Amino acid sequence: MNLSRRKFLGQSAAGAAAIAGIPAIVSSCISAEKKENDKYFRFQKGGTILFQGDSITDAGREKQRELPNNPQSFGSGYAFLAASALMNALPELDLTLYNRGISGNKVYQLADRWQKDCLDLNPNLVSILIGVNDYWHKRNGQYDGTVEVYENDFRALLQRTKQNLPNVALVICQPFYVLNTSAVDESWVEPMKEYQTAAKKLAGEFDALWVPFQEVFDEAVKYAPGTYWAGDGVHPSMAGAQLMAEAWLRVVE
Repeated sequence: MNLSRRKFLGQSAAGAAAIAGIPAIVSSCISAEKKENDKYFRFQKGGTILFQGDSITDAGREKQRELPNNPQSFGSGYAFLAASALMNALPELDLTLYNRGISGNKVYQLADRWQKDCLDLNPNLVSILIGVNDYWHKRNGQYDGTVEVYENDFRALLQRTKQNLPNVALVICQPFYVLNTSAVDESWVEPMKEYQTAAKKLAGEFDALWVPFQEVFDEAVKYAPGTYWAGDGVHPSMAGAQLMAEAWLRVVE
């Protein structure tokens, strides 16, 4: 057997193990507290669900029409996969689902567009994944914000949301990184922990559901290399997007 064939078979085996392991990865990080017949009990008939965030949520979606329940308007990432699963599981609820993530966004940029891209949509549930750019752009000199700015801006955004939509359910997703990839190394660990701690603190303050993406990816690298899940350590691969979608769905069950 030549070396290229061995490499291919090795990579294929790792990939197959990772795919088979996704439910186990998610289960090890997120416990299922509800019975099967209670699945997705948080959603109501005619409800509106909004995914918000940066490029990880954006995932290449079209931004002209920004239609609900539309593949092009959802992009190709975890939001599309999670929304598709909900539509498949709950056709009787006639849900309206939007993706309004925008690549490169930090918290203050969410705030700048929050009226149009959140409040005007009158969602029943808002899921927010934000934070990696608040650190990454500071790291590369494109932004001078601090973790304190991140926390204060995020808190103000959540307060504004609750004031305008008092009955809205919130999902706060943990900003994450994947080590041993093209853009992420060990120097990310301690600074990102501060942003993650701030996000989790806010989840507690606002009684939000918490999606522990870091723990999920940390478990995932036991099954396949970091680059299998996110080539640059920030933007998920197809497998990484599926992993995120399953983790998100498990939390909102």
